[in-house]
Amino acid sequence: MSEPVKLIGCFGSPVVHRAEVALRLKGVPYDLITEDLNNKSELLLKSNPVHQKVPVLLHGDRPGVCESLVIVEYVDEAFDGPPLLPSAPLARANVRFWASFVDKECRESMWMALWTDGEAQAASTREAKANLTLIEGQLPEGKRFFGGDTVGYLDIAVSGIAYWMRVFEEIAGVRLMTEEEHPLLCRWAREYTADETARECLPDRDRLLAALTPMRDRFVSIAKAMAVKK
Repeated sequence: MSEPVKLIGCFGSPVVHRAEVALRLKGVPYDLITEDLNNKSELLLKSNPVHQKVPVLLHGDRPGVCESLVIVEYVDEAFDGPPLLPSAPLARANVRFWASFVDKECRESMWMALWTDGEAQAASTREAKANLTLIEGQLPEGKRFFGGDTVGYLDIAVSGIAYWMRVFEEIAGVRLMTEEEHPLLCRWAREYTADETARECLPDRDRLLAALTPMRDRFVSIAKAMAVKK
């Protein structure tokens, strides 16, 4: 009998989506435990005592697995099913590099471009668009996804750009990824959000927009704090 799998998550989180889609692609049944991040449960605090954040994967009675991309790699290694990472060591290293690039350089530049103004926004917009061009360059020629003909590790890592960024752009009144500048990345985003497995665990767009719009001032404050650190 297989050990139970539980995922501690919350509504509308792009990093929780990463863990969910990995589990679904591998065909792993799981229970989603929806967390109230304003009133964190003892289970979350115990399972992720360092950062106290979602997602956390619970597999049997093992310690919780934390951080979305770590969870994706764990799921790929721990369960049978179609591979998420490439088999060749160099290719595996390459997708890990670009996933890290998305979470560090790309995320920060996009956030600043969305929620600042003036010269800071102009400079961040240039950087964000250049980063999107670099990511677009990783799409294999003639393939639907970064993983080839099926969704793979890097598609999962970049999934926030496919879905959440459009919602943030609407709230901010800023457009970073356009058909004119990033046609292949826009096509990939449509392919990803139309994929049956990915679509199953994407949040309802109207509900997501309604949940995120009141947080606009908070997003601006976070961007201003990031600008000061820079």
